[in-house]
Amino acid sequence: MGDKFYDNRELSWLKFNARVLEEAFDEETPLFERLRFVQIFCSNLDEFFMIRVGSLHDKMLFDSKDTENKTNMTAREQLTEIAKRVKQLLPVKDEAYAKIMSGLTAYGVEHIDPKSLTPEEDAYFRAFFAREVQPLLFTGVVDKKHPVPFLKSGEVYVGVTIRKKDDAASKVTFGILPASENFPKLVWLPGTGRFLLTEELIARYAELVFKNFEIMSRCIFRVTRNADITMDEGLYDHDVDFRDIMSDLVKKRKKLQPVRLEFSGTPDPSISGIIAKTLKVKDNFIFCQSAPLTMGFLSALERKLEKQDDLFFTPLTPQKSPEIDQKQPLIEQIQQHDIMLNYPYENISQFIRLLEEAAENPDVVSIKITLYRVARDSKIISALTRAAENGKDVLALVELRARFDEENNIGWSKCLEEAGVTVIYGLEELKVHSKLLLITLRSGNDVSYITQVGTGNYNERTSKLYTDLTLMTADRDFGSDASVVFNALAVGNTVESTNKLLVAPKGLKSRIVEFIDNEITYKKDGYIGIKINSLTDKDIIEKLAEASRAGVKIELIVRGICCLIAGVEGETENIRVISIVGRFLEHSRIYIFGKGERRRVYISSADFMTRNTERRVEVAAPLLDKKIADRAVNIFETMLRDNVKAREQDSEGNYHHVIPKEGEPRLNSQIYFYEQAYKAAEEAQNAQAEPEKNEVQTAAQKPAAKLGNDRATLKVKARRVRR
Repeated sequence: MGDKFYDNRELSWLKFNARVLEEAFDEETPLFERLRFVQIFCSNLDEFFMIRVGSLHDKMLFDSKDTENKTNMTAREQLTEIAKRVKQLLPVKDEAYAKIMSGLTAYGVEHIDPKSLTPEEDAYFRAFFAREVQPLLFTGVVDKKHPVPFLKSGEVYVGVTIRKKDDAASKVTFGILPASENFPKLVWLPGTGRFLLTEELIARYAELVFKNFEIMSRCIFRVTRNADITMDEGLYDHDVDFRDIMSDLVKKRKKLQPVRLEFSGTPDPSISGIIAKTLKVKDNFIFCQSAPLTMGFLSALERKLEKQDDLFFTPLTPQKSPEIDQKQPLIEQIQQHDIMLNYPYENISQFIRLLEEAAENPDVVSIKITLYRVARDSKIISALTRAAENGKDVLALVELRARFDEENNIGWSKCLEEAGVTVIYGLEELKVHSKLLLITLRSGNDVSYITQVGTGNYNERTSKLYTDLTLMTADRDFGSDASVVFNALAVGNTVESTNKLLVAPKGLKSRIVEFIDNEITYKKDGYIGIKINSLTDKDIIEKLAEASRAGVKIELIVRGICCLIAGVEGETENIRVISIVGRFLEHSRIYIFGKGERRRVYISSADFMTRNTERRVEVAAPLLDKKIADRAVNIFETMLRDNVKAREQDSEGNYHHVIPKEGEPRLNSQIYFYEQAYKAAEEAQNAQAEPEKNEVQTAAQKPAAKLGNDRATLKVKARRVRR
């Protein structure tokens, strides 16, 4: 088959980030929240350059074609196109920032143009600089005796060209002033909401630093370095702890080759040329922009505006699941029926409650868990350490290679070890990305399990921001499969086969292909529904195209990268692709194959990317309880009807907002799910309150002598009812 239904991975990602940037223009979104989308766009782009562009730079050294590249572009060709697309996006970002900041002037906040300062304002900022900034400022001058100081990735610097005063023949020298360390991100004009960024302050008053020099030109710039560190397999032969190896690699990352150079405004070519030559950055990867180079000042801005409620989203609180009785032990409830939580609409505290119960339950003999990303102040870690301190056998696989969380995970691995937890790091060549928990209980001679499989990390912070599903079950086959997974990981092996769980790298992709093949046999009666973050796996894309050609109806919800182009005549015309970008980051993965009696529904930690299906340990779990499977399918189908935050892909690979049909109500699926969560929680609370009211009435009819014993309890229950 041809390549006409393939999109390039990197260019597809840039389309996704463009959808993020679109949210900054949505006038229905509160003004400060729109500014956050500008920030997300920028941080996304930073990571893209550090990892993906960094990787392409490495490949370009060999001028090779990326083996995962479906569009047959060389690394050089991809870099050229990336630079072109980014230069198209940055003016849009600048426009968004300017428009939002213009709107914030109505709230008394203004980002001052340094050139427009009044004499009084200039005098204040000059004095502030001399008093608060200059004494802490490290000055670097580049000449024969002073080499270029190391420029940190992501840090903002002020560059100046200088020469000695009253000596026109003296040599022009290059000076560098760091603007990111030791300083606040912005400086307020007293009694106002008007501010300058610290780098603007330093650039404006740099002559106070170089007192005996004339400043010829000045600029604000930022460098991004390659951060695509890879594990050298030879390191495994050394008698060195893997944690120490990862610590060294994290340090190495900070010193890799620059891949991007950004300037604020349009600098004088004399100075931008010096910096570019020094850093060896080519012209097409030099980017000029009018908006700030980093958005780290937003937290200070938020504190200034926090009382302006209309600038922010209405607060939404994750609710308790109506499927869970808050008065009964959770382990007992899971033993009676499966429970599925839907974040952020339902609270992760209920999962943490499971761990806390397990830590105290005398029947629990062991707890095993895979940790990829955890919160910096993690209650989950606390529960695991408590369990170990209580004598439980606790094993935690901590994935030290979770990108940009390496240092956090290294720290947690030490903390867990100190508490008596057995810590392992995973497999030599494969990251462990699964979200898997196994609690083993023993009562007499009877051994039972509680197994949890999730789509997202064990992270309290992101559980409020990302949409994810987590399944908790006492199914014995699930427990046996999970036990096989952990036993294999403990000895550095991968799982060959399982009963119910699908486990990558050996037992997930082949089954997915098998399920698609099965739908192909039904032709026009076949159905496939997939919700994932990214779709890049060529084998799965080819199989989906084959199913489309057979007439199978295929609906894909792909938030980010999608290398399959839908709607291509004769190839993918039976495939629909939508992407939802909204208040919460869509992160849950749902697989649906078939309808009616033959329907199979799975949730999983795996996207359909080659790295997930072939180079990671991932787990997908079938939803065997029909009620829970129906719920997952309902979530999927509701998102397909989203006509507020959904964009649909066209046959050219471009995305357009879904427009409501005439008479069709507007549906923002994320807000709808929150409304449903609030409603379900309220109904569950009311239902639980009724027996309590009846209990109060019954107690009131008891003899006076007995009533005294119940009075304290009744007061507590009455308070619960009133709440």
